[in-house]
Amino acid sequence: MTVSIVIILAIFLDALFGEPRRWHPLVGFGKVAAAIESNLNVDNLTKINSNLLGLIALSLLIIPLTAVTAFISYTFNTYLLFEIIILYFAVGARSLVEHAQQVANALQTNKTNEARLFTSYLVSRDTENMNETDMSRATIESTLENGSDAIFAPLFWFAIGGAPAVLLYRLSNTLDAMWGYRTERFKHFGFSAARLDDILNYIPARLTALTYACLGCFQNAIQCWRTQASACKSPNGGPVMASGAGALSVRLGGPTQYHGKVEDCPILGNGEQPQANNILQATRLIQRGLVLWITVALLIAGVHSIA
Repeated sequence: MTVSIVIILAIFLDALFGEPRRWHPLVGFGKVAAAIESNLNVDNLTKINSNLLGLIALSLLIIPLTAVTAFISYTFNTYLLFEIIILYFAVGARSLVEHAQQVANALQTNKTNEARLFTSYLVSRDTENMNETDMSRATIESTLENGSDAIFAPLFWFAIGGAPAVLLYRLSNTLDAMWGYRTERFKHFGFSAARLDDILNYIPARLTALTYACLGCFQNAIQCWRTQASACKSPNGGPVMASGAGALSVRLGGPTQYHGKVEDCPILGNGEQPQANNILQATRLIQRGLVLWITVALLIAGVHSIA
């Protein structure tokens, strides 16, 4: 029951306030991570040394903060308040939905340049020449994948191990977002961060994919998950986006431009090309999923209290 109460209160705070616009702890963490990376990830490193330094940087950033969080959680009487605050900072449901809705609203009012700007906040791909379909596709893909990363995975890890587990997950996810690129600079240094994030996201991603399927076109979502997910480079993003696309009956993927180069991404889902109204459908899918997870948490707590 305690876990359920903390989850509900943290989600309530997120719905009420959203992410802090200033002094977000993860922003500060990102700045420290960038400073450590710039000092350790120097030129002309061998593959082994780059991997090792990446692992050292990962450990320096994650282990002390997780240990301190565990100490506070298991030592002080105010641990419940502490855990609510940690989970509140780890979950970004309101922010995710609002960013996606900004794109949809701009498209529906024919403010194309504004929509391109809002889309650029969500994705790293080139947005200058995107049309409505391109922006809708990019926004839906980001919304579905971040639904797992920023909502359902934090809730899963909090339910498993409280504040220390959710902090461990959120920090590793942040480092993967910063270092997990297959570029010359990060393909070795960011290896440990990317693999840790893959491990921590394995179960939550598949629970998220199942959530999308249960709340959308179930048979279609499961079929797309089963047949299309493996084509994605991301072992966890594939199931999430394939199932989500199938649940919404839209067609995602295809040619995508990153930094001036076109990359042919695998087709996910089926049906019509996405438009602005499908973005709103994706945000509603996320919101219904959140309600479902809270309901399941309460049911589990009720069964435990009776037992």
